[in-house]
Amino acid sequence: MTTSATDQLLLRLHDAALSDMHTSRPKKLVRALVYQAEDLAPEAEELASEEALRDALGRARPTDQLVEVWRKKLTDWDFATAPDWSSSPERTEERRRDVYTLLDLSEETRKLLDTLIPVSRAEAPVVITDEFTPWYTPQSQQGRPWYWPSYRAHLEKKGWTPEAIAGLDVATDAVVERLADPTQEAAYQSKGLVVGYVQSGKTANFTGVIAKAVDAGYRLVIVLGGTLNMLRAQTQRRLDMELVGRENILRGAGEYESDYADDPAWSQGKFVTFGALPSTLGAFDIVRLTTRDDDYKSLLQGITALEFEKQEPALPLHDPRNLHRSMARLMVVKKNKTVLTKLVKDLKKIKTPLSEIPVLIIDDESDEASVNTSDLAKPDAERTAINQKISELLRMLPRAQYVGYTATPFANVFIDPSDTEDIFPKDFIVSLPRPEGYMGARDFHDLDSPIAPEERTVANSNELAHVRNITVDDEEGDDDVCLQRAMDMFVLTAAMKLYREEHGGLGDRYFQHHTMLIHESVRTEAHRELLGKVTRMWWEAGYMGPRGHQRLRDLFETDIAPVSAVRADGHAVPASFEELAPYVGPAVTRIGGDDKPIIVVNGDKDIETGQADFDKRSIWKILIGGQKLARGFTVEGLTVSYFRRRAGNASTLMQMGRWFGFREGYRDLVRLFLGRAETVGTKEIDLYAAFEAICLDEENFRSELKQYATLVDGKPQVTPAQVPPLVSQHLPWLKPTSPNKMYNARLVELHSPGQWQEPTAYPTKAADLRHNTQLWTPVLGALPDTTTTLAYHFPADGTRPATTHRFDAFVGRLSPAEFLRLVRELRWGAPSQFEPNLAYLAEITQDGQAGVDDWLLVAPQHTKRGRRLTIGDGDRSFALFGRERRRGPLFGAISEPKHRAAPLRIAGALADSGDPATENLVAARRGVVVVYPVVEPKHRSDVDEAGRMSPEKIVMAFSFVAPASARRSDGRVLRFTTVDSAKEGQAIIDAH
Repeated sequence: MTTSATDQLLLRLHDAALSDMHTSRPKKLVRALVYQAEDLAPEAEELASEEALRDALGRARPTDQLVEVWRKKLTDWDFATAPDWSSSPERTEERRRDVYTLLDLSEETRKLLDTLIPVSRAEAPVVITDEFTPWYTPQSQQGRPWYWPSYRAHLEKKGWTPEAIAGLDVATDAVVERLADPTQEAAYQSKGLVVGYVQSGKTANFTGVIAKAVDAGYRLVIVLGGTLNMLRAQTQRRLDMELVGRENILRGAGEYESDYADDPAWSQGKFVTFGALPSTLGAFDIVRLTTRDDDYKSLLQGITALEFEKQEPALPLHDPRNLHRSMARLMVVKKNKTVLTKLVKDLKKIKTPLSEIPVLIIDDESDEASVNTSDLAKPDAERTAINQKISELLRMLPRAQYVGYTATPFANVFIDPSDTEDIFPKDFIVSLPRPEGYMGARDFHDLDSPIAPEERTVANSNELAHVRNITVDDEEGDDDVCLQRAMDMFVLTAAMKLYREEHGGLGDRYFQHHTMLIHESVRTEAHRELLGKVTRMWWEAGYMGPRGHQRLRDLFETDIAPVSAVRADGHAVPASFEELAPYVGPAVTRIGGDDKPIIVVNGDKDIETGQADFDKRSIWKILIGGQKLARGFTVEGLTVSYFRRRAGNASTLMQMGRWFGFREGYRDLVRLFLGRAETVGTKEIDLYAAFEAICLDEENFRSELKQYATLVDGKPQVTPAQVPPLVSQHLPWLKPTSPNKMYNARLVELHSPGQWQEPTAYPTKAADLRHNTQLWTPVLGALPDTTTTLAYHFPADGTRPATTHRFDAFVGRLSPAEFLRLVRELRWGAPSQFEPNLAYLAEITQDGQAGVDDWLLVAPQHTKRGRRLTIGDGDRSFALFGRERRRGPLFGAISEPKHRAAPLRIAGALADSGDPATENLVAARRGVVVVYPVVEPKHRSDVDEAGRMSPEKIVMAFSFVAPASARRSDGRVLRFTTVDSAKEGQAIIDAH
């Protein structure tokens, strides 16, 4: 045999052997190869050895098919969660060693595999899925991968680390394997959702999904690229450059006839190239039906561009004998009714039966425009325009797979799952891990920081390092001082970037773009006024003279220098302003040297001062914009953001966070100027608190998905239809998404072993409050009258210094029956909020195997004067806690952060506290209840000198931690009932 034929046979042999281990532990490789060789060919027996593998690996490149087959299988084993064949943690050298041992590989072979396929450190995606039939296996690819290896190689050339590429490989597999097999006889239409982070690389994921899907046989790819031309064009360019490639773009035309002839990346050789048309190299071409500048149009050259060629006319297109010889079609289409109507009309004209075409629909920013917002339960209700067209596409194309991408998934998961024509992700939800180097909402907040506010510095506080308040002059009603400071910061950080380019630490990188975004309104009239104001301020700033330099010096010494000293991550930092000053002039010239320091991006031809065409030129500018810059579009080089825009729901507001993203080389320079407390009507809006609340909502959603993604007895704990109850809301005025999108399932039981649970839906009626106080009074009265000091020592971990959380408390015990009887009799303002917890507490009280032996009752005490409350008929007093119903009738956080660690330790959820008194209270099956007598601000003056007040004015609040050991034997953590939306037609989660 020729070398090529031998390599192909070796590939088939390893395909078969490794795929045979698809659902099992690793097995002795040589034995598996010998077994498979018997069914392949006589020549295969000579290749069924470790020596033949070593020889091939020694000659292989990282993108060779044999390596791809091994990479997929090794990554599966690396990422396997708690397999029965290894006790080593996933994605570790120890896990990989266990794999090699079970495969019975020599040290030499192990080293070759480790060199070509290093252990991935990337976090695995979280998948909530319905049951599906596996099909995307090595043998299913039939030796035809082309665009995925090309894309992988392109990412390597761009500088992606092997770990990042391995993570992308795993994440894209998680999507593609849940699509339908494009060659199967029966048509199946899967619908899924991929949840990323704002500005976090979702495009890279769906580019990888498209590459693998077309390699597998999908022949029509429709990318719905947002609602704006600039976003659609940005997506088209990215796919053309990294996936489609030069030869598919040109198709025989001259270099200068390309629609990218004016794009620097085209002339610099940054577009993928194959050397010739893929079809001449044994692969297949991708035909573009849209270009960078042109959205989908009714095809002037006739409908033939959409016609699919068949090598075997008597067979359907989806038959492998036709499918893998056919070209793929790609279009990037704006979500616009007119454009989508043209596409639907053209598809109806083609001769190829639509039922035969495997179609992949990628919906970028799928929570915008795509979701139906009409209440179909109402008579004569019609779908909204874009949703109607997407539904029509799905009806026409029975082999279409729909995958939505978004960073704000709440609108998608609240779609009615019983609506078969809608885009509810009935088959899967994939939550992508937070990428390495990403700067998101958490990086601008100090969520759950154990460091007291008064002890926070720019070194240990994200807020102090990156966030600056916008204050408005009460007399003048303007924010000129803050805006000038933000512009000064923009100039100063520009100088810092030039300084870093010259003083190293960046490798061969340079800062192609440097931008500032001002986002105050979506109204073009406001942009017109703002343009005049910012233009005047720029030219009067005096950046080239002593007045401007003095402002910059002050800002450098009070802001840039302290932050960069502790957060520069090895990048160059000038020792003084004098060292930086020579770079100020060149920075100002790069920004305003063309007399156009400002770009307005809002579609108004009268005031637009330029284009944010990052693809065509280097941009160092101040950008003023609204909706065009609020979603999806990447503002390159964004360093300073000035943000005062309000929004009505979490999804919209989160998408405005254009300051999220990758900030390599200048992370320490990023600044966010944000409007804080501002009265709008009768309510006070705090944008910083709003972003913090969204971040908490989002992280809670992701952590819940992660907890419930583990299969139980091989079946999912939850399906996508059961996800909505996992969505929380932390602010009353900032709902996750529009209320008319929120319906489908009701949570009835929530298992929370070792987790802090904090009810907030306490009653408002006087009779209910009095009832609850009377229930708690004897329980508190039975506590010892001396306090115990509880503490938890957090060791230093590189990001924060060692910290101790310490507090005094009255500590007693309750039997499981006593506590259950108490909580069953409590009254609530929204009973459904506590019912899932109550069901769990009842279960662990009655469960002898995985239950609770006793509850430790903890009543934290403080020494603040005038903050004591006498409860009951005696003179026994307890610490009083002032709390507000910040979320309408619901409270915000009631517990204090310093009170949480010790109870979590006592319940077994944390490691040794380092405190003897706390350790003496630890028991394997012990839960903890932390009680807070709360007095709302409106009743504070009603407490008399003896600390007494009417019981109907006291809110007896509590939190609890169930024993970490109190887990169900079957591993389930949730139980649901399903609500038939056709009957109820309303939101079924509490409005909190």
